[in-house]
Amino acid sequence: MSKDFTFSIKSIVFDENYHPADNTRLTTNFANLARGKSRQENLRNTLKMIDSRFNSLAHWDNPKADRYSVELEIISVELNIDVQGGNIPLIEILKPTVIDKKTGERIDGIAGNNFSSYVRDYDFSVVLPEHNNDKSTFGVPENFGDFHGKLFKHFVQSNAYKERFSKPPVICISASSSKTYQRTENHHPILGVEYQQNELSSTDQYFEKMGLQVRYFMPPNSLAPLAFYFVGDLLGDYTNLELIGTISTMETFQKIYRPEIYNANSAAGKLYQPSLKNQDYSLTQIVYDREERSQLAVKQGKYTEEHFIKPYKNILEQWAATTLSH
Repeated sequence: MSKDFTFSIKSIVFDENYHPADNTRLTTNFANLARGKSRQENLRNTLKMIDSRFNSLAHWDNPKADRYSVELEIISVELNIDVQGGNIPLIEILKPTVIDKKTGERIDGIAGNNFSSYVRDYDFSVVLPEHNNDKSTFGVPENFGDFHGKLFKHFVQSNAYKERFSKPPVICISASSSKTYQRTENHHPILGVEYQQNELSSTDQYFEKMGLQVRYFMPPNSLAPLAFYFVGDLLGDYTNLELIGTISTMETFQKIYRPEIYNANSAAGKLYQPSLKNQDYSLTQIVYDREERSQLAVKQGKYTEEHFIKPYKNILEQWAATTLSH
C-alpha cells in the first residue's frame, strides 16, 4: 500500500452542452442544473447571468457592458490510494477563465468557487446525524472534520494542485441562516461592504480545519453577503478581475439555489439574519431541485462510507496520524 496519497485532476467544460458524467457527484449544484427537459435552457441562462454580472462589476473601460465573458471548468479531483491504481473521487470545484473580448486575452480565475466533497457529504449526512441521534441538544463530535481538513490541505499543498493552479483556492458559499451579521465600515471596491458575524457557524469551523479563514462581503448591488473562505490575504492576493470571476459565478448560483436570500426583493440591512423562510423574493427562470439535492447528499455520504471510509479504514487512520496539520 502507498504510504502517501497523491491526487489526479480532470476537467470538463461547463457550458450549455454539459452533461454530467456517470460518476459525477449528482449533489454538485451544476450537475443538478444540467438534467431534465430544461437542461440546455438552464445552462444557457445561468452562463448569461454570470457574464452580465461580471460586466456590471468590471464596468471600467467597458461602456457597453459586454467586454468580458466567463468560461467555467469543472475540476474533479481523485485520490490515488493504493498500488492497484484505485482512484477514489474526492472533490469537485469550479474554475473560471475570463475572456477579454477587447484584447483577446484569457485571464485565469480563482479555483474553488463552488466546493463539493464526498467526505464532507459523509461527515454532514452520516457522522453528524448519527452523533445527534439520541440527543436532545445538537452537538458536534470532538474530531469532526479533522480527516477531511487534512485531506484538503494535503491536496492544496500537492504537486498536482501547484502544477495546475498558480494561487490558493477561494471557496464562496452562502452566509449561514443560523447566524446574525453586522455591517462594518470596511468597504472594498469589488467585494463591497464587509459584514461580521456574531459567532462562527459549524461550517466555518469545518472550513477552518481545511486551513481556510472566512470573511463576509456584500458586493455592489448585491442583496446579501457571501461567505469567502481563503488562505492568506483575500484582498491582497487576487486581482479585481479574479475576484469578479468568483463573485459573478457564485452570486449567480446562489440566486438560483437560495433565491429567498440572494434574490430577495430587499437588500440586507445593518443587522442581517439570512432566512430561507423569507417569502419576499423573485425566482430566476432556472429550474433547480433543492429537495432532490439534499436527498442525494445522504446517498453520496453513505456511498463514501461504503466505498472509501470503511474499506480503507486502517490506511486512512495511519495516514491521518502521521500527517502533520501544519
